[in-house]
Amino acid sequence: MWPRIGGLRTLALGTPGELRTTLNTLVLTGVKTATAGLLTEYAGEAEELEHVGERLALVDDRDALVGVVEVTGIEVVPFATVGWDFARSEGEGDRSIEEWRAGHAGYWARAGTPVTDDTEIVCIRFRLVSAGDGGIRTGDLGT
Repeated sequence: MWPRIGGLRTLALGTPGELRTTLNTLVLTGVKTATAGLLTEYAGEAEELEHVGERLALVDDRDALVGVVEVTGIEVVPFATVGWDFARSEGEGDRSIEEWRAGHAGYWARAGTPVTDDTEIVCIRFRLVSAGDGGIRTGDLGT
């Protein structure tokens, strides 16, 4: 199971360090409104897919809360059919769907899980609900 904060599942983007810090900053500034994951990760962790309306606790390298996002859309599609609209909403600076696919394939390969065109990808869209300078307390997570 993934860690919880105040009853919310956590959302730990990328890998710890510079990548996670960059991705969190993109979320907190409103640039990143989507993320992609591997469907196999859910099975491996005995987790259900997120659902529209679910709130997730965005965490940093120490699993400290940095923001709360709300899921606005979720879709599972083969890697080869992830669309440019979704890829662009990840806000990571890719200039084409081919660049997005190459970057994500490389990331997952380095993480030990190479993907093929048929690998099922969980595409999650979200909106930032709250963030900022320690102003988030567990009592605020559901509001």
